[in-house]
Amino acid sequence: MKQGLQLLDYVVFFIYFIGVSSYGFWIYKKKSSKESSSTDYFLAEGSLTFWAIGASLIASNISAEHFIGMSGSGFAIGLAIASYEWMAAATLVVVAVFFVPIYLKNKIYTMPQFLRQRYNPVVATTMAVFWLLLYVFVNLTSILYLGALALEVTAGIDFTWAIGALAVFAIIITVGGMKVIGYTDVIQVVVLIAGGLVTTYLAMDLVAKQFGNPNVFSAFGTLKAQAEPHFHMILKKDNPYYKDLPGLSVIIGAMWINNLNYFGCNQYIIQRTLGASLPTARKGLLFAAGLKLIIPIIVVIPGIAAYVLFQNGMFQTEMLDANGIVKPDHAYPVLLDLLPSGLKGMAFAALTAAIVASLAGKANSISTIFTLDIYREYIKPDATEKHLIRVGRYAIWTSMGIAALIAPQLRVLEQAYQFIQEYSSFITPGVFAIFFLGFFWKRTTGNAALIAALLTIPLSTAFKFWYEEIPFLNRMGIIFLILVAVIVLVTLLDPKSKNNPKGLEIDRSMFKVSTGFMITSILIFGILGALYTVFW
Repeated sequence: MKQGLQLLDYVVFFIYFIGVSSYGFWIYKKKSSKESSSTDYFLAEGSLTFWAIGASLIASNISAEHFIGMSGSGFAIGLAIASYEWMAAATLVVVAVFFVPIYLKNKIYTMPQFLRQRYNPVVATTMAVFWLLLYVFVNLTSILYLGALALEVTAGIDFTWAIGALAVFAIIITVGGMKVIGYTDVIQVVVLIAGGLVTTYLAMDLVAKQFGNPNVFSAFGTLKAQAEPHFHMILKKDNPYYKDLPGLSVIIGAMWINNLNYFGCNQYIIQRTLGASLPTARKGLLFAAGLKLIIPIIVVIPGIAAYVLFQNGMFQTEMLDANGIVKPDHAYPVLLDLLPSGLKGMAFAALTAAIVASLAGKANSISTIFTLDIYREYIKPDATEKHLIRVGRYAIWTSMGIAALIAPQLRVLEQAYQFIQEYSSFITPGVFAIFFLGFFWKRTTGNAALIAALLTIPLSTAFKFWYEEIPFLNRMGIIFLILVAVIVLVTLLDPKSKNNPKGLEIDRSMFKVSTGFMITSILIFGILGALYTVFW
């Protein structure tokens, strides 16, 4: 039976809201007199510590698509969906070692800027437009939709009002720039993890009571016994969700392309490291990798627990939509609604923190790309720093408004997390092929990169509709290989490529890491190896 939020829950949530807003305002006022450039506003140049970088990355990455979407996939698919998080931990180590040194050595502030320096303005502008469309119409929109869905199911807040409230809260955080986002995200991550663990505890406690377990720890064994197919990381071809997570592709295939692109070539994520020193940036990414190992505990396990409880007679109406169809994305909000007063407010604050932090980070990236790579390059090259910051804030308000208008149209989705992954992958093969060869093959030409950029969406669309039986991760891998071949062929046919003046000078010393970094990285890979061995 739906309980909604009680007075104590609103008090707890209000304390969270005031705390984050006040801290953000304090950071903003503290730095406002020192702010002198657009790079300081968009990147917090030299201001973020490693723990702020790592926390901000996780806070922006983890959103309603995880709490609601990934938990829903946990309900439907099981632990296999955790590969997106656990493989991300390995990816962040690789990005820290090989990608970040290249960006920092070349003083890169945005991804289109890198493409402009490495290739030409046409490639940079083409990809800037692609990114803006993806960020606004897929990412920002889906985060608002899932966030509003959570508020509607959990607190009974009207869906439309929820969208407006989340958008406004995110704008309050975002307009202060990356420094405000970075440091408020530290609070958001603490709230996010603490509240998430509370919900996981509740879910396991319900399982323990349902099956007569003495405590929540023993309930994990019951959970595995009751939902054994949900505890396999590598799905077989006869699994109904094999197309979402196609077997070994998640550890030795295209999942690497997906993650390396997302964490290494994505303004939304890598932006946090671009204003830092190399040691600080690397430590921040390593800290984020450690946090990634925890995320499935707070988002996937509750989804599996909800599945087991549903199969045993609980939530028989709450998990259904108006047409009587099971909606996996209802799993987390249904569990959250069962928390006792006070704790529910804390978990609700955690969910809101994840949503708002992600919205703020995405909006800031949209603002950065539009302002520095479109507006300054083509509309007003002589704009002052103050004017650029003002334009950046207008871009935040505009993009959030567009996303708020489109978000209600996503109600038809069953699993929003899979929607985000699949349609983001339409540009992933081209982006990563262009970046990867641009990094490590000096001969790669601008013409070759442009052809790949223009082919990535048509190829992805064609494969989606002509070869629908191919899992989208495998489809993405195939398209990546095709585009790499195209880039190599076009480059080799260009005699000028032998002496490409825009090729990057790579020094092996750039990739050396400290002993502490090496030891921590080995530990992370060891934990991942153990997890995949136990839950293969």
